[in-house]
Amino acid sequence: MSEEKSRSPLERLKQYYDHEELTCSECGYEDADGEWHSETDGSRVHYYHECPRCDAVDEHTIRLSNE
Repeated sequence: MSEEKSRSPLERLKQYYDHEELTCSECGYEDADGEWHSETDGSRVHYYHECPRCDAVDEHTIRLSNE
């Protein structure tokens, strides 16, 4: 089984952010070695990346639903 198929959708989303969204929305710095972090409270998953140059934080929050 391939690694891509073994990852959950939320892991794949983090992988996308790690690959595609490492340019700071405030100062434009490209953090080529950076990564996004995530935390959850059970009903939401919060992804964030702090710019090492200007300390701005880019964020995405995904709501989880049982519906």
